[in-house]
Amino acid sequence: MAIKLGVNIDHTATIRQARMTDEPDPVWAAAIAELAGADIITVHLREDRRHINDRDVRLLKQTVASPLNLEMSLDEKIVKIALKIKPDEATIVPERREEVTTEGGLDVVKEAMRAKDVAARLKKAGIRVSLFIDAQKEQIHAAKDAGACAVELHTGTYANARNEAEREAELEKLRQGAELAHSLGLEVHAGHGLTYRNVKAITTLPHLTELHIGHSIISRAVLAGLDRSVREMKALLGKKG
Repeated sequence: MAIKLGVNIDHTATIRQARMTDEPDPVWAAAIAELAGADIITVHLREDRRHINDRDVRLLKQTVASPLNLEMSLDEKIVKIALKIKPDEATIVPERREEVTTEGGLDVVKEAMRAKDVAARLKKAGIRVSLFIDAQKEQIHAAKDAGACAVELHTGTYANARNEAEREAELEKLRQGAELAHSLGLEVHAGHGLTYRNVKAITTLPHLTELHIGHSIISRAVLAGLDRSVREMKALLGKKG
């Protein structure tokens, strides 16, 4: 089965917010990404609204033809927005105001009660729930106990590895995590820090159904165009190893 590509369009909004204007519009970016073959549109509605805002999520839900994946924290205000807009999927991530980007997976063990409560409410509203976690045995079991439908394995440590030995060690952790998640009945997704240079090895992970990639695609799009950039990433996902 082909791995689905979730294109995260947050950074089109980052460019817009740099001038506090109305372009480039993430809604337009989503349409171009879909026409180029994106299987999923992903956006992160952060508590500080540093890029994607409420208007974006509302219009994207109304306009995208593919599933809309909303990355979100456990913050109650964000949960209420998700319950109102009803994206097709919600990926729960950790969030700190001072971070530049997400720095690691959600500590589901520590946040067990909140994660279970939020997951139940989202699922009752018809929203599939994924938890963005590190590929650790205890976190994967906690995600299952919380009621998640899927886990998105954090690939940032793999992406930041300094040499081949470190990369292979991190890849092996991801492989083991994917096997465990699958054995527990969880769908396996992955993402964070993936680029055109390092994604091919990730496509070899067992049971992988979705990859969510944003910064690298939008970075290439600035120079090569969004249509071409999405098509090139889709092609890489079809080449194993």
